[in-house]
This record gives sequence, C-alpha cells and structure tokens, in this order.
Amino acid sequence: MAAKKILFLTGDFAEDYETMVPFQALQAVGHTVHAVCPDKKAGDTVKTAIHDFEGDQTYTEKPGHLFALNANFDDADVSKYDALAIAGGRAPEYLRLKPRVIELIQQFAAANKPIAAICHGAQLLAAADVIRGKTISAYPACAPEVKLAGAQYADIPVDQAVTDGIFVTAPAWPAHPAWIAQLLQKLGTEIRL
Repeated sequence: MAAKKILFLTGDFAEDYETMVPFQALQAVGHTVHAVCPDKKAGDTVKTAIHDFEGDQTYTEKPGHLFALNANFDDADVSKYDALAIAGGRAPEYLRLKPRVIELIQQFAAANKPIAAICHGAQLLAAADVIRGKTISAYPACAPEVKLAGAQYADIPVDQAVTDGIFVTAPAWPAHPAWIAQLLQKLGTEIRL
C-alpha cells in the first residue's frame, strides 16, 4: 500500500476527539497528515473543546487541549494531497466564513478526491455547495443545513458513518471506528496483522 497524504482541516474549538483521534489514527497506519487552520502556521496551536452527551437537549462543552498544527494553511495545495479530512465541533461554524477554506473544499470535490467530514464538518460541505444530491451525515443540529444544500440527510446512529461517492460523513466522535474505516477504504489502505 502506498502511503497517502491527507490535508486535515481543524480550528479553534474544534471537537477534541474529532481532531486528535483521526489525526493520530491516519498517521498510525502510515499516512502523512498535515493539520492546518486558516491564519495559523505549523507549530501554532488551536484550542479544542470536549463535547459530550450527558442527557441534556444538546451536547455539553468543556475545555479540551491545545492541538499543535504541523503545516501551514497558506501552503495547502489540493494537487499535493490525496484526501481532505474535516474535524467537527464549533470550528466549522467560523471556518465556513473563510473564502480560501471554501475554495479548497470545492477544489477537492472538483478533483474527485475523498472528503471526510464528521459532526459539524458538514457545515463546511454545505457552505461550499458540493453535496447536492448526496447522502450526508452530520450532527443532527446540522440536518437543516445539509438539506438546504440539496443533500439527503442521513439520520443514522451516532456510532455509524455513511459513504456516498467521495464523501465519508458521520454524526459525531462515537462513529470514529466506522468513519475512519470507511475513509481508509476510500484511500485503499490495507492493514495486515
């Protein structure tokens, strides 16, 4: 298996698990992962947030960790990557206001390269207008945006994921095993024990 190069988009108050787990898991199987955030460079950090499901009407939020970026956002060039992964949490809420973020997502889609988004990451896919006619999962609070962007919202269990064409999406971090496995399949990753 040839190692792949993945651009990983995160930002301040991205979900802690949805940043750390895919970043490390994709590296663990031999892929190169470049974590970036607009207006930040390699070595800068983003603050993450821990979201949990504790019986309230929505998730709770607590301070997470400082996550160190390992690449410069300004150097991101779609032609140098095999896939895009997008962390969820609150970061997509403001990242979708960055024209270069939207442009990158549109370029990955136009190049027919895998795009994996979890939780609120679907807000970026909707803002980039690249999911029309697709089946897309997201945190349930993002369902209206997914539908308004012309996609079918996949109302699946929180620990499941869905793949439709180049898109691999999931509702939240409990879906990491399914979401990461489906992304690895799209990348052609073979794991032998």
